[in-house]
Amino acid sequence: MGSSPEDQLATMLANIPEKTGKPLAEWIGIIRKSGHEKHGAILKFLKEEHGISHGFANLIASKARETGEEVDLVASQYSDAKAELRPLYEEIVAFAKSLGPDVEIAPKKASVSLRRKKQFALVTPATKTRIDLGVALKGEEPTGRLESYNAMCSHRIRLESISEFDDEAKSWVKEAYSKSG
Repeated sequence: MGSSPEDQLATMLANIPEKTGKPLAEWIGIIRKSGHEKHGAILKFLKEEHGISHGFANLIASKARETGEEVDLVASQYSDAKAELRPLYEEIVAFAKSLGPDVEIAPKKASVSLRRKKQFALVTPATKTRIDLGVALKGEEPTGRLESYNAMCSHRIRLESISEFDDEAKSWVKEAYSKSG
């Protein structure tokens, strides 16, 4: 028995970086800069200018034209020089969603707020090599990797790789989540 259309789509999305040389977020950034807005023009641009096969070009064009604010804001945050940070962002969001069904992902122009009844974390691509993960842990002493931050999130963890989003970092996110309910 074959896989479902949803499974096939998920496989294609996962294969975009390997098959096209860039992650989806970076392609969306390239398309936005190109000025192409219509599906056919984007398709032609991807195939002729970048040598992408029809199937992947069609998928990328479709994703680039989605109007959901979350897709646009997150894609623009993790395009171009910051595209390499997207897997780390995805890992953080997946972990946050695993904390409970009440987690809300709220993209903003330069960051993504993770909320429950109130914000408990903030994911910001701070540089081309680092995400600043803000956590609301008011009253906690800054120690080691857990630094003082700002009024919205009392502390920050600097992350440059998925391996740095380790059990210690996850425990701080989990604690912030539990305090936000």
